Order: sequence, then structure tokens, then C-alpha cells
Amino acid sequence: MKILVINNHGQYNHRIYRSLHYLDIPVEMIPNTTTVDEIIDKDPLGIILGGGPSVDRSGYSMDIVNDLDYPILGICLGHQIIAEVYGGEIGSAGIESYAKTMISIVDENDIFKGMGETMDVWSSHKDEVQILPPDFRVLAISPVCDIEAMKHEVKPVYGIQFHPEVHHTEKGYMIFKNFFDVCKKFR
Repeated sequence: MKILVINNHGQYNHRIYRSLHYLDIPVEMIPNTTTVDEIIDKDPLGIILGGGPSVDRSGYSMDIVNDLDYPILGICLGHQIIAEVYGGEIGSAGIESYAKTMISIVDENDIFKGMGETMDVWSSHKDEVQILPPDFRVLAISPVCDIEAMKHEVKPVYGIQFHPEVHHTEKGYMIFKNFFDVCKKFR
């Protein structure tokens, strides 16, 4: 059993794959055109929705988020897809940037376990989650984004605006380890 990384045509999807591989976490990358049935046949431990150009241009099938009962971690575009599927709203960021920022972790939860109150991350802010979906709570904020990270209240569904897969994000590898632990518990 593996974590499936869904490639949404973003420039860092291969880094997500490599980060998991280097951590000895079983992983497979699949295209975002993979059907729900094909994913079920793979019997994944969890799913990571990778980054990409925008929700409108990604070609992503929303059924994957709606119809599957696995732990899900959305990164950047994946975070925005989760928000849209669950009834939140996304839009253009007030400050468009692709740069280092400091996030404040307001709810450690499972995904930020053992990471402290703040952390420097590499974040992409062209589009962002602007209205939190119902049944979600904010896990992290930053000076440029009110919803840097979120989690469903009941389901193991997480979204993060920033990129844990790049070396500019301190302790980014811990997010992947923590998500892997969530996936193992869910089984």
C-alpha cells in the first residue's frame, strides 16, 4: 500500500514524490485523470493532491475528493480543490507572491505535531482559500493569508497553501511524516 500523489501539472509534484521516497514512505505518482475506480483498485494508504496552475485549468476530477474515504493532504492547488469541493471559496490573493513567509500554527493537530508555534515556509499566493469550508477549521495563518492550513473537523482531510516539499520550508519533511502517521492510523 502506498500514498498516491496526484499530479495536477504543478512544477513541484515530482518533488513531493521524491520527498516521500527519501523518507522511505511508499509512494506512487498518478495523473489527475485517474478515475475513482482506478484509485480504489490501488488501495492507497492516503492521497496527496499536488499543486498546479489553477482550479479552473487543472483538469482535475472533483469526484476523487468527494467519493473516496482515505486521508487526503492537499498542497497549494490541492488545498484549494479541497476547499472548493467542501463548499469554501477561493479567489485571487490580495498579495500575489511566491516567497518565504512565516506561518503561525494556531492548531497543532496531527499534521503539525511537534513543529512548534511558528515556521518559515515557501508559499505560493496567486490564488488562495478565502472562505473556509463548513466543517473545517484553520490550522495555520500567515501575514499574507488567513488560511495557510486547514483540516476537516471529522475526516482526515487536510489542506496547506505552502510547499512542504521544497528545502526552503523548514521541517517540511515532518508534515509528510505526520501525514504518513495519520494514514497508518486510519487503516
